[in-house]
Amino acid sequence: MANDNNTTEQNIETKNQTNTQAKSQTTQTPKKFMDNFDIKKFDYEMGMEIGLNFVAALLIFFIGRWVVKLVARIVGRTMTKSGTDETLVIFTKDLLIFVGYIFVVIAALNKLGVNTASAIAVIGAAGLAIGLAFQGALANFAAGCLIIIFRPFKVGDLIQAGGEIGRVREIELFTTKMITPDNKTVIAPNAQLTADKIVNFTETEDIRIDLVFGVGYNADIDHVRKVISEVLDKDERILKEPAYFIGVSAHADSSVNFAVRPWVKATNYWPVYFALHEEIKKAFDKENIEIPFPQRDVHIKSD
Repeated sequence: MANDNNTTEQNIETKNQTNTQAKSQTTQTPKKFMDNFDIKKFDYEMGMEIGLNFVAALLIFFIGRWVVKLVARIVGRTMTKSGTDETLVIFTKDLLIFVGYIFVVIAALNKLGVNTASAIAVIGAAGLAIGLAFQGALANFAAGCLIIIFRPFKVGDLIQAGGEIGRVREIELFTTKMITPDNKTVIAPNAQLTADKIVNFTETEDIRIDLVFGVGYNADIDHVRKVISEVLDKDERILKEPAYFIGVSAHADSSVNFAVRPWVKATNYWPVYFALHEEIKKAFDKENIEIPFPQRDVHIKSD
């Protein structure tokens, strides 16, 4: 028993000595650290670390951007080969690039030491303010999604929308590009296109041209109808089925108006539209059919 007590006391003394030495070392550690601290070495190491992280972030950004574009290009080609509509192909590529860039930027910032989780949380908390600030862009994006889903028109269609008429060249996330008949490029916000009615001239293969021609009241109606029919029959672009229509549409103030309704392929709409105005005018002149203009007879009474 005495030996056990002695052993226990020796162990306690040993532990106390160890703790005292540890406290002493701990007390001296800050001083020793400052004595051994090399500010030049610290600046060099910190600068090297920051520089390497910056270079790595640049590599992540540029390589990531290249990879994103490559993936979008491969996906686009695959969809095109499978016969997917070009509108959907373009939209999918733009969406992949948009989302891919977000991940690339987050990865680059994370490499720089930016706390991306906190940044995302802050952005999420400020979502309402961001939404109000970018409500126009968000509206255009939502409209672009609706155009892709419901497809009121596609690339290559001739449409009238947003106060413009033209052939659709490209449908993007926020805008739609159109080429007007005078070869101008119109970039219209998607929200503007979907805010009003959209007239699609090429949704179906066949389309009707609505024309009105006025002749004098002294003209022979049957003769006028025959002359117009001959002009329509000569133009091979006018379809036989459905058959064209010619009829008197109104007795106007100065003329008898004829409604002329030929059917053509959608791609021939404007060429035939302008050609018929010219050819029918020539035919009327040849047959001495008067095209009246508004006039007023003034009678003067003298006392």
